[in-house]
Amino acid sequence: MPSTISASRRSGRCTALVCWLLTASSASLAQVPPPADAAVEELRRQERQRLLREQFERGADVRVPVPEVPATSRLPSDEQPCFRIDALALQGAEPFPWLAAAAAGPDGDDSPVGRCLGTRGINAVLARLQQALVARGWITSLVLAAPQDLATGELRLNVVPGRIAAIRSAAGATSLGLRSAVPAAPGDLLNLRDIEQGLENYKRLPTVEADIRIEPAQGEGAEPGDSDLVIDVRRAPRALGPLRLSMGLDDSGTRATGRLQANATLAWDGPLGLNDLAYLNLQHGMFNPQGRGTGGATVHYSVPFGDWLLGATASRSRYHQRVAGLQQDYVYAGASRNFQVQVTRLLHRGQRHKTSLTLGAFRRSNSSFIDDTEIEVQRRVVGGWSLELAHRAFIALEDGNTATLDASLGWRRGTGAFGAQPAPEQAFGEGTARFALATAEASLQWPLQWGTQRLAYTGQARAQWNRTPLAAPERFGIGSRYTVRGFDGESSLLADRGWLLRNELAWTLGTSGTALYAGLDFGRVGGPSARQLPGRSLAGAVLGLRGQHGAFSWDVFAGTPLRKPQAMHSSSPSLGFSLQLSF
Repeated sequence: MPSTISASRRSGRCTALVCWLLTASSASLAQVPPPADAAVEELRRQERQRLLREQFERGADVRVPVPEVPATSRLPSDEQPCFRIDALALQGAEPFPWLAAAAAGPDGDDSPVGRCLGTRGINAVLARLQQALVARGWITSLVLAAPQDLATGELRLNVVPGRIAAIRSAAGATSLGLRSAVPAAPGDLLNLRDIEQGLENYKRLPTVEADIRIEPAQGEGAEPGDSDLVIDVRRAPRALGPLRLSMGLDDSGTRATGRLQANATLAWDGPLGLNDLAYLNLQHGMFNPQGRGTGGATVHYSVPFGDWLLGATASRSRYHQRVAGLQQDYVYAGASRNFQVQVTRLLHRGQRHKTSLTLGAFRRSNSSFIDDTEIEVQRRVVGGWSLELAHRAFIALEDGNTATLDASLGWRRGTGAFGAQPAPEQAFGEGTARFALATAEASLQWPLQWGTQRLAYTGQARAQWNRTPLAAPERFGIGSRYTVRGFDGESSLLADRGWLLRNELAWTLGTSGTALYAGLDFGRVGGPSARQLPGRSLAGAVLGLRGQHGAFSWDVFAGTPLRKPQAMHSSSPSLGFSLQLSF
């Protein structure tokens, strides 16, 4: 157990290192890299966690195609014979209070009431109502014309709501997550959106193959409109069964703690048979000079239940560096522990969009050490809650492709919960453990076709606003492969608020599975803490090649700064790579 250093009792070794940090000679600086920046290391940890979530927690998008609704013509005005319609009555439409309005057409100006309609006109009204049901996902609900005397002036139509009679497994299929996947139960109205959500709950696990069929209800007590949902779930034939293994190597580290970083992730699909996901990620510096190193581990578990998703993530990371003092060498180290639990609720789902809300609680602690002796005044412990509203839209393009737009708004608040401690900067008004900040993100993936060539544009924007002074771990940073590309990441601009914009155009090279891409990124930081920075804006460009062949994937790139403060140093060009092997 390392001892701590209080403000009134410091070891001579610590004092010597502080003196070295302030007055080291140019000869010493030429021999060793500068001490690791704790804020930069924390920023890198957060970005690696983001990539890990995108790789293993991003589920599949399922959209079951429905027949395109043709343009509805206006009701005939000269039909013979015809009957004057003075009222429209929908019997059994209580579950669909909005349905009657659909009889007036898409613009609401072609109502059958007050018109003289014959067979064609009545069929057109039936088609409008049926199309309105299908468009909202009620694909087994029907609208039928009831026996009636139209001479009374009332058009009476029967609505037969389609309901779920049973949810059962297909013959020979596993019952994996049968009760928790579909957000509906026997007796509920059958909606296509619930089936899509159920399929997404299954297909969030790559080793699972799933299909949901709608079949006529079987057994006694079946009524008109009743259907069975038959779920066919099977494990994909794989050598590792429900396990997935991924190993990677990249040069995303810093010169201070080691550039080469290796990682390995073991994921288990469905450990409890609930469509749940668990994974363990290990990260460690590799092939770096002696005296420098990083390491970390992340454990994640999440389980869906209909329209809900519950997840928990715990991680720890560390870094160390041997630095030369005036009389001896010292080991400067940092450690971080994080825990987060989140619950997500699907708020709305349509044919081309979905919206969700996520509520979370978090705790993070950061510590710094010199030769296993903790620097107590640099200890940080924060805890609080977060809220995020996310929306995804699918945009149909004229060439038949689909673009995807993601947008989110978030709020993070430190509350002093979970053993939080006042921030070291709080006494100076430069940070607080009870911070408040807002975030916004948007990304766009737009496939393009140029003759026979396949292109794709990817855009990403992020922004952060602060309502309180922020300590370094909560600040917005730019100047790395994860933010504004073109920089080697040895130093970054961090401030209370900021924004960045990443633009990328990729060209797929035939059927090789390889794409050539070019990127142009911009970013700016601001707020009171930015006054101490040598500049506030960055711009950079990158050119790279990424691809996949079987289980092996790669990404190699070269970038260069286009705009930066003169005092901010970065290699030009800055080269980088990432290699991944997945089983």
